[in-house]
Amino acid sequence: MANAPHGGVLKDAHARDAHKFDELLKESKTLPSIILTDRQLCDLELIMNGGFSPLEGFMNQGDYNRVVNELRLRDGNLFSIPVTLDVSEHDIKSLGLEPKKRVVLRDLRDDAPLAILTIDDVYRPNKVEEALKVFGSNDMSHPSIKYLHTQTKEYYVGGNVEAIQAPAHYDYIAHRLTPAELRAHFKKLNWNRVVAFQTRNPMHRAHRELTVRAARIRQANVLIHPVVGLTKPGDIDHYTRVRVYQTIMRKYPNGMATLSLLPLAMRMGGPREALWHAIIRKNFGATHFIIGRDHAGPGKNSQGVDFYGPYEAQELVVKYHDELKIEVVPFQMMTYIPDSDEYMPVDEVPKGTQTLNISGTELRRRLRSGAHIPEWFSYPEVVQVLRNTHPPRSKQGFTLFLTGYYNSGKDMVGRALQVVLNEQGGRPVSLLLGEIVRHELSFELGFSRRDRDSNIARIAFVSAELTKAGAAVIAAPIAPFAEARAHARAHIETYGGFYLVHVNTPLDYCIATDRKGIYQRAQSGEIKGFTGVDDPYEAPTDADIVVDISKQSVSEICHQILLLLEKDGYIGEK
Repeated sequence: MANAPHGGVLKDAHARDAHKFDELLKESKTLPSIILTDRQLCDLELIMNGGFSPLEGFMNQGDYNRVVNELRLRDGNLFSIPVTLDVSEHDIKSLGLEPKKRVVLRDLRDDAPLAILTIDDVYRPNKVEEALKVFGSNDMSHPSIKYLHTQTKEYYVGGNVEAIQAPAHYDYIAHRLTPAELRAHFKKLNWNRVVAFQTRNPMHRAHRELTVRAARIRQANVLIHPVVGLTKPGDIDHYTRVRVYQTIMRKYPNGMATLSLLPLAMRMGGPREALWHAIIRKNFGATHFIIGRDHAGPGKNSQGVDFYGPYEAQELVVKYHDELKIEVVPFQMMTYIPDSDEYMPVDEVPKGTQTLNISGTELRRRLRSGAHIPEWFSYPEVVQVLRNTHPPRSKQGFTLFLTGYYNSGKDMVGRALQVVLNEQGGRPVSLLLGEIVRHELSFELGFSRRDRDSNIARIAFVSAELTKAGAAVIAAPIAPFAEARAHARAHIETYGGFYLVHVNTPLDYCIATDRKGIYQRAQSGEIKGFTGVDDPYEAPTDADIVVDISKQSVSEICHQILLLLEKDGYIGEK
């Protein structure tokens, strides 16, 4: 039979509260609402379906303090990650949040009422202490520490919830099994020993061999249980990953494995997160759990050192084995033996045996360039899924972001680039000149720092969408502030290439060649807040290309940019 839930009882709020659905739905129309963030939405889903058992709501101050300091709830049950509902001081005042108050929790996507929370308390956490004790650091290089300090609001609201309905999902419905559904599935198949495999990355042949080996040694079945909530920024999207999982499931012996998706918002919390993952898999019925090297680690800190040791996660979960009652299966690094065409754990390979491997960095390089990915590393069907989503750079979009003073020549360069890229062919080309954007997208904006930043954010949004669709985008705003340019780069680079081109034409030259007399009007005070006259321009220190129209012809500048695009594989044969 499946493993007992953590705490002894599966806290399935949907089953518990189904009989009062009409009553709760009616009441929800009379209550103040909290619109949940993406993370809160993931947390609530797992609270309501029992994935976070024995939790029955968001942690009150007593549970929160003990989890932060002792890895336990107030009732003594082991729990390692705070699950909290953050609100602002404005929320508290406007919604009247206080103990015993009832509030409806709504889905940010469709405003649907999901649950009613009865408030135990409203409290202000010590975020530095939370960061240090939960994540072992206060280094903002850690994604969850950064989230804690920059996105989490200043107060937490604790209290149990009553379930109205689960969040709606429209993707991969057949694979979204709750703990109760997955347990019933195991019972129907007579699976008594289940090895759960956690992943937030695509799976390749080594992962298949690892999980099959773990199942055979333990006479168990395999649960592929990937996270499809929030993962580490920059991870491959879950749509692509699930298509990979669906493909690789066909490579398992018939009846050995099943796939179920976990709507978890990861914290990348290393050892504490591994313990949390083990608790969650126990609630879903697993009896064994594979824990890898640096499990749920976020990488390196600001000093270039790993946040967590390679085996700290395994050690912490093993420490609580007797209490947790889920068997840890250490992740074994698998390597390919070409002579025998098989995968083998690294520590079992005879000395002197030839081995092959492809790192994640090398795989990404091959995907970008379109280079061959051998079948011994990954199944051709999996590679095709990845190539469909991550085509080589010659098929990807990119943005050329030209910045410089008014009349620096960036508009001339932009128009010329539009022509030469159209001549290259292969992708549509879009030109977003500063004045056109101001007229079409930002007509109501002025020239304050805030309005300028909003204008650049709009250009970045449009450029990112076009880049995602495979277009070549040429954006040519003045963009005087480094922070706004950095935000534009970060947003656009998610979808394709980004090149910051500093058109570094001297201000004196821009003024001297200004046939429209705009600078003269600004110098006389007729135009206020003009960049280079009475408003600053922060010259880029991170430009990919620096050009100067006073020293170079437009053709020379375009050729310089084309050479960089060709070198990186965006144009020409690669």
